Amino acid sequence: MTQKSISDLRIKILSALSDPTRLELLEYLSGGERCVCEILPAFQRSQSTISKHLNILHEAGILERRIDGKRNLYRIKDPQVFDLIKKVDEMALVQVVQFAEAGKILEKTLLQRS
Repeated sequence: MTQKSISDLRIKILSALSDPTRLELLEYLSGGERCVCEILPAFQRSQSTISKHLNILHEAGILERRIDGKRNLYRIKDPQVFDLIKKVDEMALVQVVQFAEAGKILEKTLLQRS
């Protein structure tokens, strides 16, 4: 596998995770396999929108799809995706803390000028 194809895979996975609806879908599916007929009412979005997002997650290798009669069932393919999301949350928390500290410094500076 070439470096470009590895980069392409990374981009595909990270792009799939870069949408709020898809992140919500992952959280919803963390409870186990669900039929599209269960997912739709939980998200109050059109069937085509949910299907598009599920397909993107499936194409990125994040979800598995199983057909049972007329029902399409989805589940998390590899729970490590939640480890990745946790790492992103940890990175975001560091930034939030830094912003909070900067806000305190700014607030102190403004009070001194008053």
